[in-house]
Amino acid sequence: QVQVVESGGGLVQAGGSLRLSCAVSGSTRSINNMGWYRQAPGKQREFVAYINYGGTTKYTDSVKGRFTISRDNAGKSGYLQMNSLKSEDTAVYYCNIDLWGSLSSYWGQGTQVTVSS
Repeated sequence: QVQVVESGGGLVQAGGSLRLSCAVSGSTRSINNMGWYRQAPGKQREFVAYINYGGTTKYTDSVKGRFTISRDNAGKSGYLQMNSLKSEDTAVYYCNIDLWGSLSSYWGQGTQVTVSS
């Protein structure tokens, strides 16, 4: 049973930083693609950042220059470094991954990020 677990969320003042982690267990396969998404209260879930196996990254415009997505060499974890946080970054952040050789994608349960102004 594949499990995806996010961690690292919390309460931070505007201008501060947080580092989110996404860990995969329950499979011998490595992460192929990884994405971070977020959902603010009363809003739809939105794309934040993406990294593929080759290391190519994409970001939504509102986080460019502030957030950095990365992954470990073992292919079992990924990260979202968030700097210069703003109140509008407040949301539940979700990790989505797919594994090499698998057609399925998996979501974590989310981690809350709250930025106080």
